[in-house]
Amino acid sequence: MVTAAKKSAVSNTVGTAAPKTARSAARRADKSSGGTPSTLEFSKAEELEAYRQMLEIRRFEEKAGQLYGMGLIGGFCHLYIGQEAVVVGMQAALKQGDQVITGYRDHGHMLATGMDPKGVMAELTGRRGGYSKGKGGSMHMFSTDKGFYGGHGIVGAQVSLGTGLAFADAYRQNGNVCLTYFGDGAANQGQVYESFNMAELWKLPVVYIIENNKYAMGTAVSRASAQTDFSKRGTSFNIPGEQVDGMDVRAVKAAGQRAVEFARSGKGPYILEMLTYRYRGHSMSDPAKYRSKEEVQKMRTEHDPIEQVRARLLEKSWASEEELKAIDAEIRDVMNAAADFASHDPEPDPSELYTDIHR
Repeated sequence: MVTAAKKSAVSNTVGTAAPKTARSAARRADKSSGGTPSTLEFSKAEELEAYRQMLEIRRFEEKAGQLYGMGLIGGFCHLYIGQEAVVVGMQAALKQGDQVITGYRDHGHMLATGMDPKGVMAELTGRRGGYSKGKGGSMHMFSTDKGFYGGHGIVGAQVSLGTGLAFADAYRQNGNVCLTYFGDGAANQGQVYESFNMAELWKLPVVYIIENNKYAMGTAVSRASAQTDFSKRGTSFNIPGEQVDGMDVRAVKAAGQRAVEFARSGKGPYILEMLTYRYRGHSMSDPAKYRSKEEVQKMRTEHDPIEQVRARLLEKSWASEEELKAIDAEIRDVMNAAADFASHDPEPDPSELYTDIHR
């Protein structure tokens, strides 16, 4: 039972509306020369770390795709290739104790929070060493130690759960923020707007990140959404939002810092629409015939998040071709080891069917 004292604590912590001027400034931050800059200048260390983290996600997903093709991963497999800058940039804006929750395109989020590639890959192949002991697969993987609260298979379901995590943070007055990721397709789900209303009403510390990769499961945004500027989806709830270049890790981190600080300071939820792009189909079984090969190639050539960082490192002489190749080789070795472990680790004992069950 919630006591009156607890109710008062939550109310006092997150119950005061932010002034309209502050919210207007948040909306204009990346459009006004007097506001917070829309991107950041990374140091050499930051560029190298972003390069490494995004490349780890890319190489992991490529290896997962290979294992799926070999029949070692069953069911669905949704790859994150092309969207790496979103999770890497957002994770750089968090502190210890903050939480992350997302949908089924979740391997990148897991790795960005620091989860072990071996454990993630082993779960994909259904082995004992997986994060859910091989019983859950891609859409049932969690690590409370890393602050990752799952990739969820029901479209939009994680939005209400992420809002609940933020409510718990407000209730406990722990100063934490929950990043709640969902896609452009999930943005049309009714539970999303119920969550928006609750989060703004109680000024919950949640940042809603809409990863707009333009095609949902396979239908272009322009054909499925009456309002295609997803940063405006919270307008009727007085939730500020902004569009972000989700292919530029510097822009993502800059926006992430603004949004996380807004939510952490007790002003309530914030929406970030990440304009991004997935190179592969919706899942491994999707041939993606709803778009041209030329469109995909143009994105790869002109906007690839990893190549942008690589080009800056070379241009500023912060790394040589040989050094970047060495980083790539090291990461490939790690992912090959993860795949080898996931291919040879034993499957769960049948007795595991009766464990981890709430009765």
